[in-house]
Amino acid sequence: MASNGVDANVEPVLKDLLGLLGFSTAGIAKEETAGQVIYSIEAGEAGRALIGQYGDTVHALDLLVKKIVEKRFDDAHRKEAGDSALESSAPSKFEGLFLIDVNGYRTQKIKDLQSKALMMADRARSLQYDVELSPMSAYERLIVHTTLQDAPNVKTESLGEGRNRRVVIKYSA
Repeated sequence: MASNGVDANVEPVLKDLLGLLGFSTAGIAKEETAGQVIYSIEAGEAGRALIGQYGDTVHALDLLVKKIVEKRFDDAHRKEAGDSALESSAPSKFEGLFLIDVNGYRTQKIKDLQSKALMMADRARSLQYDVELSPMSAYERLIVHTTLQDAPNVKTESLGEGRNRRVVIKYSA
């Protein structure tokens, strides 16, 4: 969950960016899914432009908001510490545990991935063998691991390198 003043910065940053992009009338709803705070932009049909092809634009918007909020957090943290001599390479205590979504696009992708993970875990249990999923991003693998962390008789493990890294759902008696 967003914390340490991060939460208070996300919505204003998002509103400012949406205004600059010509989406000043878009609404922002805050919810929690899969243990993560999600700021969902409600923009109707115009939201397609904010999603982009394969979600590329919403992913870029997410990264941009996180970088701006992180910068503001670091600046505020330095002022509180009263040490302007802190180097920019000093480790940050920023925890950007939030997600930017548009019209529920990313939330639906998370739910679909969770359903697939649960279905494959059922398959591993019923057939009593390991099920290997297709390669996926680190974030997608995290969702699968988190979804199945308390599932009975299965364990998850990531295997492979780079773009071929994937989750294996292992049957355990």
